Amino acid sequence: MKITDLMIKQTMIMDLKATTKEAAIDELIASLSANGRINDPVLFKQMILKREEESSTGIGGGIAMPHAKTKAVNEATVVFAKSAGGVEFESLDEEPAYLFFMIAAPEGAANTHLRTLAALSRLLIDAEFIDKLKNTKTPDEVTALFDAKQEEQEAAKKAEEEKAKREEEAKAKAEQPAGMIVGNPSNLEAFVVAVTACPTGIAHTFMAEDALKKKAKELGINIRVETNGSEGAKNVLTSDEIRRASGVIVAADKQVEMARFDGKPLLQRPVSDGIRKPEELIRKAAAGDAPIYRNEGKAASDAAPAGKTSVGSKIYKDLMNGISHMLPFVVGGGILLAISFLFEQVASVDNPIVKLLQTIGGGDGAFHFLIPILAGFIAMSIGDRPALMPGMVGGFMAASSNAGFLGGLAAGFLAGYIVIGLRKVFAGLPKTLDGLKPILLYPVFGLLVTGAIMFYLFDPVFSWINEGLISGLNNLGTGNAVLLGLILGGMMAIDMGGPFNKAAYTFAIGVFTSSGNTNGLMMAAVMAGGMVPPLAIALATTLFKNKFTEDERKSGLTNYVLGLSFITEGAIPFAAADPMRVLTSCILGSAIAGGLTQFWQINIPAPHGGIFVAALANHALLFLLSVAVGAVVSALVFGLWKKPIEAKQVEVRAERSIV
Repeated sequence: MKITDLMIKQTMIMDLKATTKEAAIDELIASLSANGRINDPVLFKQMILKREEESSTGIGGGIAMPHAKTKAVNEATVVFAKSAGGVEFESLDEEPAYLFFMIAAPEGAANTHLRTLAALSRLLIDAEFIDKLKNTKTPDEVTALFDAKQEEQEAAKKAEEEKAKREEEAKAKAEQPAGMIVGNPSNLEAFVVAVTACPTGIAHTFMAEDALKKKAKELGINIRVETNGSEGAKNVLTSDEIRRASGVIVAADKQVEMARFDGKPLLQRPVSDGIRKPEELIRKAAAGDAPIYRNEGKAASDAAPAGKTSVGSKIYKDLMNGISHMLPFVVGGGILLAISFLFEQVASVDNPIVKLLQTIGGGDGAFHFLIPILAGFIAMSIGDRPALMPGMVGGFMAASSNAGFLGGLAAGFLAGYIVIGLRKVFAGLPKTLDGLKPILLYPVFGLLVTGAIMFYLFDPVFSWINEGLISGLNNLGTGNAVLLGLILGGMMAIDMGGPFNKAAYTFAIGVFTSSGNTNGLMMAAVMAGGMVPPLAIALATTLFKNKFTEDERKSGLTNYVLGLSFITEGAIPFAAADPMRVLTSCILGSAIAGGLTQFWQINIPAPHGGIFVAALANHALLFLLSVAVGAVVSALVFGLWKKPIEAKQVEVRAERSIV
């Protein structure tokens, strides 16, 4: 396929009017939309901006390549645009962008399309070609230039393959090591291997590959480059090539397989450095001038990516790692629990189907793993694989006590940083013991220290808090029912399963059972308060779509079911990612819902079930109204308070520039 098959003339903009980055993106998207190449401009823009959050697609040299792969795209397309005055695009070289290539790839993009986009990316490394492109006046000139250049490139590639084949044959005869792909075949000492990868795997991956290969050829250094693009890993490095390499370059903005590089000098950098600084990387790797990578789950500290990251961004990334792994347990278990409540209304609590669904989805099944998974993968994000086990155990201890989900968060960060500390403690051990660190020392001491702190510090502290809350609620009595409803409802949203939530629910259960399962006034307050957070999240993601990513909106839809089923845990992923806004708004709405149930003296004689037991209430419609009012208030506060994705992107970049 020709590159120009994707560069539709009708979409080209030969005189871009925009003067700002966002305006340029909007103008390019408008061209795609006007020509029927995308079906959802809003979603496409969100995905473009999400990619920009990873790193700017202004690659320098006057070029910007914003790109996204999403279901919002009808047909794979590249929009070419020129700006006479240039646009400040937050480019890597801090210079204006004059040439724009907006890549729109559908979710099911064919391999042919992806290879064509990769070929386009490689062309943009050629400075002479870029100069010619800047001088074009019409779409016809642009397509003619690309067609000619692609034909030239394919001919050169064929000649290079034939040359490489002849060299391989000559090497085999001379019994020389195989695998020297690019560079000076007589220089057998300087051999470098590299891996390039970017989050979407469409453009930067292949631009970095081509830049490294070209510079290696100029320097007379042999190089082998593996690409982790949209089609997966290509030109995968062999164990023999890694063994023979003087050094390793990992130019990647996403996770790649690292264990294979154990013991090698390794430079770990952003993919942009592969494009902008190929000579520096190649010279250092060829000379072995890099930290030795040790597969203890993490590289040496000075082998970390060069791009600076703020403390807030690092914490957010660690949280997201825990949340993303926990989310399937929340969704799967929550839906099954909701179905069990539905069956329970037409059958009985002892019905085999009800028991099965509640066992699989509830505390003995999927929900049993929520906090351990959250804590374990937060820890793994910080301390890598050795921190996973102590993090999960710490999370389990939190879930088994009154520490709740907040205790699980603390356990995850605790275990992660304990493992980092252990690396420093054991750094002075003899090299002969390096193999024991990841399989013996880190697991044993990581678990011991994490478990001890959880057992002796977190459990007693949270238990004390829990007992104090229950005592305080009992002292309130019934003197002010509305105030008590406000407090109980709000407490259900404070930590969503932690000591505050448990204290409120335990108090309501105590009143309920002591009355012979008839006084469900307090149950109405806690049930309404517990239903509000997930419903508020669901409403916010529906009403304020521009403030949530596609994945967040999908999770938000699930929260409709979880909220109606009185499964507060559905809001945990959002609360962990944005605690200030989510918890504040949810506490407010839950408190209002709880207070309204007491104002209207609503009695629900059932300990769980949400909407499925609402019919049992003495004022069913008023109970539903209480929940609805609380959810709407929380959704509006959260949605109006939360910044749009575009604003969040600018804020993150500003934060990084300060650091």
